[in-house]
Amino acid sequence: MMDRRQILGGLVASAVTLGFSAGDACAAPSRFTIKDDDFLLDGKPVHLMAGEMHYPRIPRELWRDRLRKLKALGLNTLSTYTFWSAHEKKPGVYDFSGNLDVAAWVKMAQEEGLHVLLRPGPYACAEWDNGGYPAWFLNDPDIRPRSLDPRYMDPAGQWLKRLGQEVSHLEIDKGGPILMTQVENEYGSYGNDLNYMRAVRDQVRAAGFSGQLYTVDGAAVIENGALPELFNGINFGTYDKAEGEFARYARFKTKGPRMCTELWGGWFDHFGEMHSNMEIPPLMESLKWMLDNRISFSFYMLHGGTSFAFDAGANFHKTQGYQPDISSYDYDAMLDEAGRVTPKYEAAQELFRRYLPPERFTPLPAPEKALKIERFTLRETAPLAQLYPKGVRHPQPKTFEQMGQNHGLMLYRHTAKTAVSGHLKAGEVRDYALVSAGQTRVGTLDRRLKETEIVVSLKAGETLDLLIDAMGHINYGDQIGKDQKGLIGPVTLNGKPLTGWTHQGVPLDDLSALRFKHQRVEGPAFYRGTFETPEAGFTFLDLRGWGKGYVWVNGHNLGRYWSVGPQRALFVPAPYLKVGVNEVVVLDLHDQGERSLAGSGSQIWDLPGLVKG
Repeated sequence: MMDRRQILGGLVASAVTLGFSAGDACAAPSRFTIKDDDFLLDGKPVHLMAGEMHYPRIPRELWRDRLRKLKALGLNTLSTYTFWSAHEKKPGVYDFSGNLDVAAWVKMAQEEGLHVLLRPGPYACAEWDNGGYPAWFLNDPDIRPRSLDPRYMDPAGQWLKRLGQEVSHLEIDKGGPILMTQVENEYGSYGNDLNYMRAVRDQVRAAGFSGQLYTVDGAAVIENGALPELFNGINFGTYDKAEGEFARYARFKTKGPRMCTELWGGWFDHFGEMHSNMEIPPLMESLKWMLDNRISFSFYMLHGGTSFAFDAGANFHKTQGYQPDISSYDYDAMLDEAGRVTPKYEAAQELFRRYLPPERFTPLPAPEKALKIERFTLRETAPLAQLYPKGVRHPQPKTFEQMGQNHGLMLYRHTAKTAVSGHLKAGEVRDYALVSAGQTRVGTLDRRLKETEIVVSLKAGETLDLLIDAMGHINYGDQIGKDQKGLIGPVTLNGKPLTGWTHQGVPLDDLSALRFKHQRVEGPAFYRGTFETPEAGFTFLDLRGWGKGYVWVNGHNLGRYWSVGPQRALFVPAPYLKVGVNEVVVLDLHDQGERSLAGSGSQIWDLPGLVKG
């Protein structure tokens, strides 16, 4: 034990000096600087041992529990993104209340004796819808995100200024816990315009962030995106050896402190693919090497939580195509989706105990109760058509964004003037369509499977309907900003253009107009039922047997489910449940399948491969 502490020298002792103590709502200003190969806090070396967590992915009532579990591991720093799209859902209308109160999140970290690394974007990635960009902001595919295009830079700068009003006063030299603020995010994997990066840096400064700034990139592309005048971190994962990654980094910068700003101990999941799991030993090997060599690090993720409602994003692979993310952001992380300690957490803590003094390990909060819910049937129904607004007609299909809608569903309807049959072909369907001719369901078009064509037959006067479900906007790569949702034209039947489309959008933000009855419903419908919980706790609702859709519990949108897997249950946090009677509403786009639910204490994973749902 003493040998390893001697290896770390004075660094470990100073690592417990956080500049404030748990319970402090505000502290005297401190000075965070960089000198030679060290981070310094009030002139003393500090070793940053961080964990990433995102406040919108955790119910506010559970924030403190998760922060205390971060600290109980032996860590001293919280790393957190902010998501522009969560705070400005409509242009110029900002929300920093409730679960979006980022200032309260940062202050709570300080109360728990933690430093903060702030990652304000405006681009975040993080498997978040559109990478954190509001869908309304990128409603035009000609706008060039992550560039000096003023149509991008001006709104992005306004967002940073507004965020600065909330949290820039919480930098460490102003009495808060924020040690450093990030400029952009992994830009080296996207582009190589350092003039753009310096313009973003200037916007961060203009937003009031006067303290230390930093960039993060993969070591292999760091020259593309890192500003050498700032501190530069690198990101890598379980199967990348830390020694090799930092050797690559050393070819870019030979002096200054080193940090793995994202140590990927797990990974995320796409619908229709296998659930990701990563081994523990290689992660611990890299972690040990960094401890032995005075290198700071941040676990990504320490706790992933859940991408509730419409917040999950998507990837786009050059050969596989569109890959929508599931709602669970479990990430095979140190803490699971329900905030429980995993073997990975325990292995890391065992390693840290060989390096850190006992007082670094604060008590672990008591676990929440996992609730079992006996199977119950959802007997009340309401057709989706109850939410259809008055139609808006356009010659050609418009995207969701052009219609002022960020997410949810849209019905595209064309009326046949004469009887016709043959091959219906769209430019693209984004992202999943139910196709009906008259009253007959013809089939589905799944973007994952690159389906754009289907055979239809229409009588004169019959309607051709495409009900489109928008999944996550692409959050990574060169397709960012080009993923507008809906029916993408031109649309042809036997090669001839179809013109005249009625648009009826259903954002699914408000279900109050629904009127439930005890009746069978054909087609997409809502199903409602109740269940009782005798005590406080969380559960996972088992969606096996259902088709595709969304779930609400006591008005909280839990996110998306889909029979293609790999996620078979949706997490219901304890704060979303009542002791007593609870209401659940399920929207299923498919009109056949299971109409009952049950709850258990565990997520349900399977390995279906890529199948059609």
